[in-house]
Amino acid sequence: MDTSTARLDDAWEWWTASVEEAREGRWVRDAVERQVMADIMAATNALHGGRPAPSTEDAWHVRIGRIGRIANWAGGLRLAARAGGWALRPVVGRSPGDPVGMAEPLSGVYAIGEQGERGMTRLLRESRVPPEKEIARAEAFLTGPGSVEDLEPFFYDD
Repeated sequence: MDTSTARLDDAWEWWTASVEEAREGRWVRDAVERQVMADIMAATNALHGGRPAPSTEDAWHVRIGRIGRIANWAGGLRLAARAGGWALRPVVGRSPGDPVGMAEPLSGVYAIGEQGERGMTRLLRESRVPPEKEIARAEAFLTGPGSVEDLEPFFYDD
């Protein structure tokens, strides 16, 4: 079942598999892959204003605005995947590819951005706000220590 919890858990699995493959030397990013990751980070603004995510001390209406910023990740990742010729794949209930390559971290992070797009659609069409816990978990996945925001330190191939 594609719930926000399953999506986040499986996204972490795909992200972690990518990092492990890189650290073990089984996947060494090439110059294009390194530049794509740098471009993704440049195109997706930090969500937290410099504070560790989730920024629960912010007013709830401010945090709701972050749904749109989370959704921006989806568009950035679709562009990156098209530019590099990588196919984004569903992550929920599936294992990462073997061998792991650029499609796996992109697909894992895309799953969270796509969830943000769905949340933004519900908010705009139905005035339904995603649960605060769901937004907080997405924020924590994308920003802060040990998150996607720290892309470069996870890879030793620079």
